[in-house]
Amino acid sequence: MRSSTPRETTLGELRTSGHVQRSVKAEIRHNLLARLRSGEPRFPGILGFDDTVLPHLERALLAGHDLVLLGERGQGKTRLIRTLGGLLDEWTPVVAGCEINDHPYDPVCVRCRRLAAELGDELPVEWRHRDDRYGEKLATPDTSVGDLIGDVDPIKVAEGRTLGDPETVHFGLVPRTNRGIFSINELPDLAERIQVALLNVLEERDVQIRGYALRLPLDVLLVASANPEDYTNRGRIITPLKDRFGAEIRTHYPLELDAELALIRQESDFADLAGLPAEVPDHLIEVIARFTRLVRESTAVDARSGVSARFALAGAETVAAGAVRRAALAGEERAVARVCDLPAVVPSLMGKVEFEVSEEGREQEVLEHLLRRAIAETYRRTLGPADLSGLLDKFDSGDTVESGELVPSTELLRRIGQVPGLAKIMERLGMSGESPEQAAAALEFALEGLFLTRRLSKDVQGGRADGTATYRT
Repeated sequence: MRSSTPRETTLGELRTSGHVQRSVKAEIRHNLLARLRSGEPRFPGILGFDDTVLPHLERALLAGHDLVLLGERGQGKTRLIRTLGGLLDEWTPVVAGCEINDHPYDPVCVRCRRLAAELGDELPVEWRHRDDRYGEKLATPDTSVGDLIGDVDPIKVAEGRTLGDPETVHFGLVPRTNRGIFSINELPDLAERIQVALLNVLEERDVQIRGYALRLPLDVLLVASANPEDYTNRGRIITPLKDRFGAEIRTHYPLELDAELALIRQESDFADLAGLPAEVPDHLIEVIARFTRLVRESTAVDARSGVSARFALAGAETVAAGAVRRAALAGEERAVARVCDLPAVVPSLMGKVEFEVSEEGREQEVLEHLLRRAIAETYRRTLGPADLSGLLDKFDSGDTVESGELVPSTELLRRIGQVPGLAKIMERLGMSGESPEQAAAALEFALEGLFLTRRLSKDVQGGRADGTATYRT
């Protein structure tokens, strides 16, 4: 929530208030130290980096360094960069109408210096919130120097100004983020001749536009992100630009399963799919997390490309969507995901993985095998020590149980019948509710685990898209 805008509207009022001018990096240093001392969260929403990435980042910010975050795709680099804006002062004064956010005490552009000389303490002041002091550009091959730094504005020239007039300049994204934070995502994709334009920004802290005798001492924190393959192997960042960044910080995928689970829960949107909230039980979230980690570790997958965190998030959302679809078709009151919703993640996620050339044609087979491993590992942790004899007894007389994505929960429970110890099974899975949808989710997971540990058999009907399967002894 934003606090109210400060009241000062002129330079004179600002001086009277006792406002002290600080550079962007000084602001960040001051506010970061305050949070370190108080124990407040420094980078809200960032998970799994507390003991690895964040200490390096904090040291770089305290040192006043421009920096590069280096990591594979989907490691949260952009998300982390965007939290840096929270370390700026909530409100900062700027000269009213200034394109590059000049501070009223020390204006740098031609327009604001002229106004300051004419108006003195009556120079109008407005306040800029920290949310408006962050700029971002995705580096693409067609990005121009004009986009980043600036160019001559033909409209201003057409109005009668001469080409030599500095006020004919249209400022680019970097000057417009003066007194703020500017981020360049995927920096190696920026053409080398365009990278040269950033050299002065990082070292001399100024910009040069079309040969104008124009020096703008910018006050900006420049942060970039890059993929290691681009940054080190292909050599697409020019050496002088690498040298000007004060710090290089490596990011990573979650190191622990708990961090992966927390990330999926935080980022996935199950709240309102097709107007019906979906519940994805903890054991299925764990399956998705383990599946993601197994794919990352697989020798069949190109490790240089990485497996993005978006892989896990899309998988969890696909499972939730399956539950919503079943609830709509079967008329269920609650949408609760089940094991039968998991196979659908394989075809939906296949495009997010880069496989080794030797695995061509086996991509789906590889992912299906890893998904089964993830289910089995989750089953061993949760229900492995549990007494499932009550469920196994249902198959002693040769009975079978057919399940599938479109089998309603109440129908699945009817087919299985009453199971002694069901409450214990649900408790071990962390399911506190008593709805038939939750009970069906717990029992179907137990059946799949018994199959994967070779205590039951399963027949899958080929060619069916609804995951129909029959469990038997």
